[in-house]
Amino acid sequence: MGEPWPVPDVLTYLAGSWRVRRHVRDLASGAEGHFTGKTTFGHLDGGGLLHQECGTFTWQGVPRPAERTLRFLPGHSPGSADVRFADGKPFHDLDLTSGHHVADHPCSADLYRGEFTAYDADHWRTVWRVG
Repeated sequence: MGEPWPVPDVLTYLAGSWRVRRHVRDLASGAEGHFTGKTTFGHLDGGGLLHQECGTFTWQGVPRPAERTLRFLPGHSPGSADVRFADGKPFHDLDLTSGHHVADHPCSADLYRGEFTAYDADHWRTVWRVG
């Protein structure tokens, strides 16, 4: 898409509605799927954003409704956020002051590594790899 675009205030940047397209690939089996939907970042009482995602996840040709909820809380600076699951458990940090960020989330025996890049006021990308 282009060069990373610095984001001075990540919560202001994310606030509102975003169209989501996601491609999922299982490198071991070769199976593929995709998600299409919408994410809304609405304001939380006490600060931060409530991330609500809903759409359709199609895996191996079978479509199913899918949704998830996350909490984006203020981080250590305006360019950063503390991302948590809906139940409040920690997920990952996010700092887009440079326009690019890499975050890890250990989950049992797996390690999720997320790479976040802002490209402009209307486009950002996340890539997750699981090992």
